Amino acid sequence: MNQTPMGNRYHIAIFGKRNAGKSTLMNALTRQEISVVSDVAGTTTDPVYKSMELLPIGPVVFIDTAGFDDIGELGALRIKKTRQVLRKTDFALVVLEAQEEPDCELVDFLKEIRIRSLPCLTVINKCDVAKPSDGMLTLLEAEQIPFLTGTAYQAEFIGQVKEAIIQAASVIKEEAPLLGGIVKPGDLAVLVTPIDSAAPKGRMILPQQQTIRAILDADAMMAVTKENRLKETLDSLAVKPSIVITDSQAFRQVSAQTPEDILLTSFSILFARQKGELEPMVKGALAADHLKAGDKVLIVEGCTHHRQTDDIGTVKIPRWLREKAGDGLEFAWASGTGFPEKLTDYALIIHCGACMLNQREMRYRIHTAREQNIPMTNYGMLIAHVMGILPRALKPFPEGAVLLSQSM
Repeated sequence: MNQTPMGNRYHIAIFGKRNAGKSTLMNALTRQEISVVSDVAGTTTDPVYKSMELLPIGPVVFIDTAGFDDIGELGALRIKKTRQVLRKTDFALVVLEAQEEPDCELVDFLKEIRIRSLPCLTVINKCDVAKPSDGMLTLLEAEQIPFLTGTAYQAEFIGQVKEAIIQAASVIKEEAPLLGGIVKPGDLAVLVTPIDSAAPKGRMILPQQQTIRAILDADAMMAVTKENRLKETLDSLAVKPSIVITDSQAFRQVSAQTPEDILLTSFSILFARQKGELEPMVKGALAADHLKAGDKVLIVEGCTHHRQTDDIGTVKIPRWLREKAGDGLEFAWASGTGFPEKLTDYALIIHCGACMLNQREMRYRIHTAREQNIPMTNYGMLIAHVMGILPRALKPFPEGAVLLSQSM
């Protein structure tokens, strides 16, 4: 519970062909036996994750992947997992064997990294037993791809690799503050956090935790209450709060109890703004007006959890949409790392707040939907729209009202 969430860590992924030394590099960088090392090609199957602190960057996660040259039916599935990791990678380490010559698989993989504008470093490994091939050096120099030569178990070489990662991270634009432009020093925010059957025992859910931290980082103040105590809380405050932030499921009740001169939004909308883009999410919410019988809706969550009786993704949102569009809608669900490549079967995609996903992964999903011309929104925006309060829920954001007027 006290660890930095995965979605807020700098993702460093290790790619390469089978038996290139990826797992050896992973273990050396983390100074732990995280990945199984073997002379047998294809030892690493599913991605292996290790969260740690890498100073001065801070919290990072290293990811060891299966070889992108794997073979057979299982190999194709492993390659698919590797490419899923590429979507959320902030820095790519591509491991090559010294004697390796360039081929189509490598050229295509490096091309994909360039298309994504992904910072990378090529690590030419096993230089204690062979010199780097002239063909490989020529390719890397021609494509202006930075590289280091050495051996993955040598401390000096590992130090050079870490320094390259640190240098790359230093020029990366940090994720925007969750409450940037919304909460100022000295402001008072009220957080509405329902405690129902879906609430985890003895703790708060991650979006609520992260919002509390963001308020403290902004040097602001807060009051935290349940939806059935909101009016009492507001009446008891000596200072009028600048904003009320609620769980999206309580939007209707909270909106009714919150005076119009106090800003109102939800945790989910805050994360939609930070992790992705507001504009496509607003348009996606309005697209719910055009759903009709026979349309298929994809509901996506960035994490996996045990479903409760009145679960928001599998029960409440389908119920609200059927109330709006009538019976005959069809629903499909995806969770965790699962996100379909083919989206054209769907009339609308509804995504969670993505607190467990990093910005690169979320923007990949938005971009994929946009490329296939499928509207996409998130839980908070959709719920606010079906309850008739989307304009109010977007009012706290400087760009919110403009986006809504442009989209309608």
